[in-house]
Amino acid sequence: MSEQQDHAGAQVAVLGGGVMGETLLAALLASGWSSHQVEVTEQSVARSDDLAGRYAVRTGARNATAAARADVVLIAVKPQVVGSVLDEIAPVLRGGTVVVSVAAGLPLSFYERRLPTGTPVVRVMPNTPAVVGKGASAIAPGSAASEGHLVLVEKILSTTGLVFRVAEKDLDAVTAISGSGPAYAFYLIDAMAEAGVLLGLPRDLATRLAVATVEGSAALAAQSGDHPVVLRERVSSPGGTTVAAVRELDAHGVRAGIVAAAQAAADRSRELGSQYAG
Repeated sequence: MSEQQDHAGAQVAVLGGGVMGETLLAALLASGWSSHQVEVTEQSVARSDDLAGRYAVRTGARNATAAARADVVLIAVKPQVVGSVLDEIAPVLRGGTVVVSVAAGLPLSFYERRLPTGTPVVRVMPNTPAVVGKGASAIAPGSAASEGHLVLVEKILSTTGLVFRVAEKDLDAVTAISGSGPAYAFYLIDAMAEAGVLLGLPRDLATRLAVATVEGSAALAAQSGDHPVVLRERVSSPGGTTVAAVRELDAHGVRAGIVAAAQAAADRSRELGSQYAG
């Protein structure tokens, strides 16, 4: 695809109609692409028909057929099947077609070895809050990806939340923080809700309070720009309830546990990348 071509005029093939594939589909339509410019491939006929009915996009074609008529190919299948999908589409890609992947773990070299020389490739590490427009995605360019290609991917992801450019070497760390991070937040919400129940609150109320508190705290941190320690200290009156609570979190190693969890996630990301790319 020419860098001078209108991004919104590009034909796009979304390979994979699961949760992330649908998220990308919705993002494309919200970002200015028309339903006539977007095609989705999905093995499940029922799922394919559902997407066609709700979004008025073309479905049902084989991966190679959809990729052959696309300017942008979004790969949203499981990492273990990416290799076979690349083998399908490599012979039919047109010169300049941009390949964008949200599959976790696989290095850019994995794509560049299997696709025609010079194919622009961009890796994306999204997270599940992208489904509600509150995501945090990181993008890393391959050797043939230009500034224009990165701008294109940023435009595609613009309605899913924040988008950051990073070097590929940092994607395992990104995976550990934002990719796996929603699970840490849900873990915290569940623990807070459970504590509320143990203290006598109805479960529904305890859960709603926990969700609203985490959501509001995140919004405050984002808007204020202050360091989280500063924000925490503002809530912590000397000798008060919050100081007592934070002391227990420290005593139980919650901070160390989160750091260890992120390290484990990053290590596993590297391991899976080696496994799938091997």
